[in-house]
Amino acid sequence: MSEPLTLPLALTLGEPAGIGPDLTIQLWRRRSQLKLPAFYLIGDPDFMARRARLLGVDIKLHVVTPAQATETFSSALPIVPLDGQVTAAPGTPDASSAPAAIASIRQAVSDVLAARAAAIVTNPVAKNVLYRSGFAEPGHTEFLARLAEEATGKAARPVMMLWSPELAVVPVTIHLPLKDVPARLTSDLVTETGRIVARDLSRRFGISRPRLAIAGLNPHAGEEGALGEEDETIVAPAVKRLQSDGIDAVGPLSADSMFHARARAAYDAALCMYHDQALIPIKTLAFDHAVNVTLGLPFVRTSPDHGTAFDIAGKGTADPSSLVAALTLAARLSATAPALVPAK
Repeated sequence: MSEPLTLPLALTLGEPAGIGPDLTIQLWRRRSQLKLPAFYLIGDPDFMARRARLLGVDIKLHVVTPAQATETFSSALPIVPLDGQVTAAPGTPDASSAPAAIASIRQAVSDVLAARAAAIVTNPVAKNVLYRSGFAEPGHTEFLARLAEEATGKAARPVMMLWSPELAVVPVTIHLPLKDVPARLTSDLVTETGRIVARDLSRRFGISRPRLAIAGLNPHAGEEGALGEEDETIVAPAVKRLQSDGIDAVGPLSADSMFHARARAAYDAALCMYHDQALIPIKTLAFDHAVNVTLGLPFVRTSPDHGTAFDIAGKGTADPSSLVAALTLAARLSATAPALVPAK
């Protein structure tokens, strides 16, 4: 991190029965070694104290307001408390899990839009646990977008980008069965996604003229219709529309030759037509340090690119590399472009 932040990062609790609390404790203990930006956790101090004892870690925890977090960070893990108690045991979500995870996200959005935090970094949640509590959104990202719209009065169109120094990828369709992708893929969707990616690569990442590589849906980008018509009827028109907007976009490209080192040097982000087309290459190249970045929001949000890992929660063996990368990238991006829309 080259520029110190004037505001701390807001780190959400995530699923309390998962590895998020473990990673948070690990990282605060190694804050100097890792040169981490100041952050505060939005959670239950008593719960975090119990988790630290379980891990055999002697750690100082201070209840703070966001304004006190940066000053506190060097001597204690700053915690902005939630209203309710968290009682979940490692690997075993309970009735406190979903309310705590949701409340932590709500508080983080409130803080960043009120300029109490520089950006949001989210620990992983368990969507099945949220769904059982009546959670109505498809996932974390959509919930963040709804909260942003409620706070600002402006619609947000979130786009998921997986970023690493080696590769940045954007799945145009995300959590869909493969058989449903062709029906859900439209030229408008590809175009709108490309516009958001180009805009945020410019304003957040400081890339003056972002270069987008657009993958084809079918093998060999359809072989001029011989292997499927979607690339000619859906993807190619979207690429032309992006180009007419002045965006440096090329495609549809054969996905099987887009991700070797020489090909990656020619673009800043790859737009892929479905989930695995995007995530297989980045998880192959950057499994331990890729970061989930949500574009299209009026604030910076990053997250580690892994799940709750219930099987190792409370054991102190989780790899913190992706959360380190998420915190570092959040600090970098929020220094470049802070929250863009103030709360009403």
